[in-house]
Amino acid sequence: MSFQPGTPPPAAGSDDHALAAWLAEEAGRRLLEVRQEGLEGRELKDAGDAAAHELLMALLAEHRPADIVLSEEGKDDRRRLEADRVWIVDPLDGTREFSEPPRDDWAVHVALWERAAGEGGDLTAGAVAQPALGRTFHTGDPSVVPERTSGRPRLAVSRSRPPEFTDGLAAHLDAELVPMGSAGVKVISVVRDVADAYVHAGGQYEWDSAAPIAVARAAGLFTSRVDGSPMRYNRDEVYLPDLVVCRPELADTILKWLADNDVT
Repeated sequence: MSFQPGTPPPAAGSDDHALAAWLAEEAGRRLLEVRQEGLEGRELKDAGDAAAHELLMALLAEHRPADIVLSEEGKDDRRRLEADRVWIVDPLDGTREFSEPPRDDWAVHVALWERAAGEGGDLTAGAVAQPALGRTFHTGDPSVVPERTSGRPRLAVSRSRPPEFTDGLAAHLDAELVPMGSAGVKVISVVRDVADAYVHAGGQYEWDSAAPIAVARAAGLFTSRVDGSPMRYNRDEVYLPDLVVCRPELADTILKWLADNDVT
């Protein structure tokens, strides 16, 4: 789906996939406006975080008033642990990159977690907007990951804080490192065939990965914790420090290397 500033809201009663995409796009539109206000550095970062958070909270209160919201920029509403529907949002993922125009490796994350009777709960809808690219990826219109276009695997890594294990994993895979910002952008880089895998350990929260993981799953990619266990959301502790997102054919090789090297 292309990003179109100021698109009208989904019709009343529209599905959660469409709403997630619209919410991410509207927050992205607002962030592009903030970027044009002449602010710099910390002022730009803070203004972006606040503007996108306030907009998402207002729109969710209007369109899904009975649902709970877990946002990076808000207080943790503990009612979410008993709720059946919880929106998990990161109003601005990649704040550093957002504050460095014209960088485009920042994103807006909007995901929905729903409780299933007798089965706990899971992500059921999600959207990741990359406003500076003019693109939104969402579960209502899942991407089809193309055949890999590179001869060597490509490993998405942080441009500023790559984990210590990255060089070893890259050597094992004979992989090329592709630095970029924003956890969501790294996950979506695998969806876009810009990278073939993203492996992180050592520090993230539910809002960093919920929407990207929902989109990656819908696209048919492999997703898990670094120990191979499923990604779980709306837990008592929102710290969710690690993940693996990759093309399915790389999953066994990556997980074995992570286990052999005790990466946690």
